[in-house]
Amino acid sequence: MHHIFHNWLQNNIYMENTSENLPVVVGIRFSPIGKSYYFDASKIEDVQIGDNLIVETSRGWQLGQLVQIVEDREARKKMRYKPVDRLATPEDLNKKEILDAKASEALIISHEMMIAKKIKGVKVVSAEMSFDEKILSFLYSTENEKQINFNSITSEIKDKYQVEKVSFHKIGPRDVAKYYCGMGACGLEVRCCARFLNKFESISIRMAKAQGISLTPSDITGMCDRLRCCLSFEYCNYVEGLKGLPKRNKRVNTPMGAGKVKDVAPLRKTVFVALDGHGIKEFDVKEIEVIKSNQELKNIKHSPSKNRHSPVQKNQIKKNQSRRRRNTKPGKKSRKE
Repeated sequence: MHHIFHNWLQNNIYMENTSENLPVVVGIRFSPIGKSYYFDASKIEDVQIGDNLIVETSRGWQLGQLVQIVEDREARKKMRYKPVDRLATPEDLNKKEILDAKASEALIISHEMMIAKKIKGVKVVSAEMSFDEKILSFLYSTENEKQINFNSITSEIKDKYQVEKVSFHKIGPRDVAKYYCGMGACGLEVRCCARFLNKFESISIRMAKAQGISLTPSDITGMCDRLRCCLSFEYCNYVEGLKGLPKRNKRVNTPMGAGKVKDVAPLRKTVFVALDGHGIKEFDVKEIEVIKSNQELKNIKHSPSKNRHSPVQKNQIKKNQSRRRRNTKPGKKSRKE
């Protein structure tokens, strides 16, 4: 069923492109933890998700996998993208395997060189050789905030593999967890970051508090030892659900008498209230009424009266004021005078 829908979608996009002369914009990914880069695949017939394509990038020629076909018409109209050169051939895929093996070897050698040069606190995660064999790139992670100097090993690696450039790029702990994949902290066989996340959003402890999640580190941190990405998945729903709900420890009136709010269920729009003689009961938010404190009543009492008038009352007040002004103006002399 999924393949049928996918083919239907591709046919529709192709027909739109033909009728409106729009480019076929595709997203291509070059590494498991890399983001998608966009290219114009108009000259390639019948591109499909999963195709391997050859493109020219700022890091030389690369072989990447097609992971997205852009549907947004405005994005395709306004932007200009580099063209896809061609579909990868079996020979290209064989060459890619050879380059990956060479990159794996370079990764091991880089570890040995760093030990020999006493470069500490650095973990090189992966290595990648560009398809034109001109650039050898390494991804590394470190807790050290200072810039790491790799000059002592860069020249040796360049000479050994006969490349024009050797580069080291720093990645964060979430990228490392995504690269190694594996089981998630929640028990899922594959971590969310490795399954479908293309970028990492900012996560805060406030998101856990809003959802009533335990703040125990083991409950809110992932395999990357950072706050779990999933804390943001339903956060907006909880923020919306909390609107109109009383805060904890507020006094409220319920059909069973007055009590104190112990907890709330934002998604169900219900409130858990502790009642004398009844324990904790759950009520719909429409069934309760917040008991205002003396201070709140005092603030309401001393608030400007104009804020408490209804529109009808305000209109009547204006009429009365206008009538009084007319009566106080000096009138015209009567005919008798």
